[in-house]
Amino acid sequence: MTTTVANDKKTVKFVVTRQDKPDTAPYTEEFEIPYRPNMNVISALMELQRNPVNAEGSKTAPVCWESNCLEEVCGACSMVINGKPRQACTALVDKLEQPIRLAPMKTFPVMRDLVIDRNRMFNALKRVKAWIPIDGTYDLGPGPRMAETKRQWAYELSKCMTCGVCLEACPNVNDRSDFIGPAPLSQVRLFNAHPTGEMNKEERLETLMREGGIEGCGNSQNCVQSCPKGIPLTTSIAALNRDTTKLLFKKWLGQ
Repeated sequence: MTTTVANDKKTVKFVVTRQDKPDTAPYTEEFEIPYRPNMNVISALMELQRNPVNAEGSKTAPVCWESNCLEEVCGACSMVINGKPRQACTALVDKLEQPIRLAPMKTFPVMRDLVIDRNRMFNALKRVKAWIPIDGTYDLGPGPRMAETKRQWAYELSKCMTCGVCLEACPNVNDRSDFIGPAPLSQVRLFNAHPTGEMNKEERLETLMREGGIEGCGNSQNCVQSCPKGIPLTTSIAALNRDTTKLLFKKWLGQ
């Protein structure tokens, strides 16, 4: 990391891609803030919010972004940092090349500056019924137990924080495609493995066999390389390919 020294004080340079409204053109604005040890991108954005002055010394509108947990759990602070989609809360300034370039993820509509609309991903999760159905709200007692070996790999899939990074990295998720993306696919495998969620297994698999489903995956493997949680997304997609093929043969045989 290279810092700029001005008047014996270290500073950090940022180039932020901004957009005032969803229907306006994006533009870039440069900022320079005082350096502090152990800064992450979120703390830098907070500094810009407190003192919204650009590198030319002019007052400007504070940069808009989203964040919540600041512990890489909620997935809200996803953005493109120096060309790579990732979480801003774990992006340490000391480990980033300057100027640090911040931009919104382009897979999703931009609402303002670094704030995006992730409804594409959330609607895909609704399509595949990525939840465990329950019968009423009363106490049903303890649920069925999962084998420890299954529970261990299911836990890895449950780490998904719907950050959208895998969709941003996937070349098959774009405005010309209806492909639901890696995260919803992996969640299908997770909920199909659950003893209660398994009741809707065929329904989920049938959804994946429709337009925008699993056939949209081009096996670029960008998703598994970019996932901040290291989720085995391509392993899930391979397993779902097998499951949907089995279901297809089952239907052909009229079983």
